[in-house]
Amino acid sequence: MLSPLRRVTDIQQIKVGEHGLLMKNGDSEGLLLPQVPVEQKWDRQTFLEETCAKAGMNSGCWKQEDTDIFQFTAVVFGEHKP
Repeated sequence: MLSPLRRVTDIQQIKVGEHGLLMKNGDSEGLLLPQVPVEQKWDRQTFLEETCAKAGMNSGCWKQEDTDIFQFTAVVFGEHKP
């Protein structure tokens, strides 16, 4: 379950492991859930670059004025194993 999207105005607002990201520029968009950078051991910049890649854009797309960055939190439901 995802929280409402919040526009990122300062990348320092992004907390790796707490926030997921949605990157959008024109018709291109990509989303990564909060657990992905933790599992991959990414820092904030790598998380931004990989979200750009997921959107099919160049890795520096997050620096472009016409790219919108949104953050969200997520509750992940898993299968309970005894």
